[in-house]
Amino acid sequence: MRLLRLDSCLSFLLLTFAPLLSAIAQESQQLDLILKEATIIDGTGKPGFIGDIAIRNERIVSIGPNMTQPANQIIQCRGLTIAPGFIDLHNHSDRQIVSALTRSNMNFVTQGCTTIVTGNCGSGPVDTGQYYRKIEASGSGTNVMHLIPQGSLRDQVMGSGQREPTPEELKTMKQLALKAMQDGAWGMSTGLIYVPSSYAKTEEIIELAKIVSQHQGIYASHIRNESTELLSAVNEALKIGQQAKLPVHISHFKSSGQDAWGLVIRAAQMIDTARKQGQKVTADQYPYIASSTSLGATLIPAWARAGGNKKLVKRLEAPETSQKIINIMKKNIKKREGGKAVRIARYSDKPNWVGKNLQQIAEEENKSVLEIALEITRKGGASIVNFSMNEEDVRQIMKIDWVATASDGRAYLPGSDRPHPRNYGTFPRKLGYYALQEKVIPLEHAVRSATGLPADILGLKDRGYLRPGAYADIVVFDPKQLIDQATFDNPHQYSKGVRYLFVNGKPAISAGSPTGSLAGKALRHSALDPTSDN
Repeated sequence: MRLLRLDSCLSFLLLTFAPLLSAIAQESQQLDLILKEATIIDGTGKPGFIGDIAIRNERIVSIGPNMTQPANQIIQCRGLTIAPGFIDLHNHSDRQIVSALTRSNMNFVTQGCTTIVTGNCGSGPVDTGQYYRKIEASGSGTNVMHLIPQGSLRDQVMGSGQREPTPEELKTMKQLALKAMQDGAWGMSTGLIYVPSSYAKTEEIIELAKIVSQHQGIYASHIRNESTELLSAVNEALKIGQQAKLPVHISHFKSSGQDAWGLVIRAAQMIDTARKQGQKVTADQYPYIASSTSLGATLIPAWARAGGNKKLVKRLEAPETSQKIINIMKKNIKKREGGKAVRIARYSDKPNWVGKNLQQIAEEENKSVLEIALEITRKGGASIVNFSMNEEDVRQIMKIDWVATASDGRAYLPGSDRPHPRNYGTFPRKLGYYALQEKVIPLEHAVRSATGLPADILGLKDRGYLRPGAYADIVVFDPKQLIDQATFDNPHQYSKGVRYLFVNGKPAISAGSPTGSLAGKALRHSALDPTSDN
């Protein structure tokens, strides 16, 4: 009887004091780093406060004033701002992040990014497990999360033709989607203006989205129309979310083209109504008035692009289809200021055209804009920058508390092309220009749009917020210096103002200089284990 009582007492003492003993043991361990006396903006949207942050073994250990614990390194951050590392939930670095040349992701590291999401707009690796293993084999400058790319998945199963899948093909696509979710994908994306994603009917997408829903993933979409049919396209996205029972996220939320300006505000009201009715709907935005994609996706209808560029060229030569395509191209050129709004970003056949708009090129070549567009198409196409948005729309949308910041860019090395400056400047532009200089939004709102909000959208645990126990993905920036330097005329310019950046506790930028660290991880989603290390 006495032994039983003794056992009970020992058990009681262990249960009572174990947490305290553990805390004492933790406290006695040497810290790796203390960031001292900074303004801390924690990702919640709440006002910043002055304090210190302690880091040990990839994690934030504590946050508070006047820390005196011993540490291997102490960095004085007076006058600087500390925020969670920025999460770019719309990135296209699928190939670049596994390439030796670009895996450091320097143009995003210098923006303050610690995590990117790939597989967007329906394009990217279908085999998520294999993709993650490639990242783990060599490391990366940022953490990487992946979405199932519905367009690439469809192309793998049934090619790029414009038709419905057979029951067997749909079954195979669902099996591939299931495997991707089991391998740690965070959801599924569509690019409904691109071939072959655009050939999928709503019902086909819903069937795949149901698989994603079963594993608590999200549905992210480059919707079917961002111009005058924007409201209809948003409605389709809402329908997919409702019927598949999963959160909907609308990529690069905007209204494109002068005849559509202002529609994005009405679309936001539609989304607000859906959210009030209980539906989970969010969006993201890059803070620029120009978009960027291929010339073909901008001027040529999707049905004409079925099967790739060779078949498109054949249709341009065929009497029964050529005039139809040309008539649509003429209308689209007219909508884009007669070609003045469309600038060539990359075109290997004639590099001297890069940086010029279609109207300029046509005048120089003594040809029509249509002739230039057709010449480029026949030679394999080009990447373009399209000046199509309204500045007031951009400013209004960034004020919405469910709109995140995302680049729609990719890892780059400076070169002779002229890509969209969003690849180098998205996040410092939102924080430095729109929040700190223009005062369009509070800095805390801008930080949340790049940290806590995308983490919430994705269901990402232990990142996106500054709090004890979270991974030490941390950016330290000088609010007086933070700004984007990339322009449309000179886009290969790294942003400035980030003084320190830590990815999983390892320095990616130290005292303003990149370290070349590859401390990023492949982050796997697990719906089955809510305590999983993601």
